[in-house]
Amino acid sequence: MNDFLLAYKNSITFSIEILAAVTGLLCYNKYRHTVAKYFIWFLIYLSICDFAGSYVNYIKGDGFFNFLQGTRLVRNFWWSTMYWKIGAILFFAFYYTIVLTNKKFKYIIKYISVLFFVFSLVYILCHWDDYFLRFFPIISVMGAMIIFLCTVFYFIEILTSDKILTFYRSLNFYISSAIFIWWLIITPLVFYDIYNSHRDWNFIFLKWEIYLVANIFMYLTYTFAFIWCRPEND
Repeated sequence: MNDFLLAYKNSITFSIEILAAVTGLLCYNKYRHTVAKYFIWFLIYLSICDFAGSYVNYIKGDGFFNFLQGTRLVRNFWWSTMYWKIGAILFFAFYYTIVLTNKKFKYIIKYISVLFFVFSLVYILCHWDDYFLRFFPIISVMGAMIIFLCTVFYFIEILTSDKILTFYRSLNFYISSAIFIWWLIITPLVFYDIYNSHRDWNFIFLKWEIYLVANIFMYLTYTFAFIWCRPEND
């Protein structure tokens, strides 16, 4: 199992990510007049960013990017922090300010997301060297809190409106459920990243297994939702 993870975990994750993005594109006409079109673009953005982040696989030896050997860019912590741990959070904040109808909920999300962005920039500048060497747990936790806030607000609106009658055909319901569960599973792992630096392979393989299962669940949920759900006039 460990050899399998070492060889194929990135390929599997990227494949199901591409599957969700391609399915979204194939269903684009179905959702082109709804806010879901932004989510489809977001999945394409994630696929491109993940592909770009694979540059680290071509640094060692005679790889195409071997000129980066010995530089700060030899690892892609900086890239993942920028496009996922900050960029993805800001996208979801933007997305839910469109999806939600409660003005107070919208204001809270906008205000907190701006604070998160400013704090993240300041924190990174104050820990510039570490930015290229590791992830920052505080940024991950704050990002998770924003995701939880967005999805909880959405669930509250569903429970207090007529949408509860047809929630099972709502794409936004599956998006909210999948991203909520993903962050709920992954967030506790950030507190144990210290074991990566000590090359604790038992923890590393366990972490890879959790990430793989969580990613498969999330992207397959999106794939199913694109096909199954009905467009909503958001």
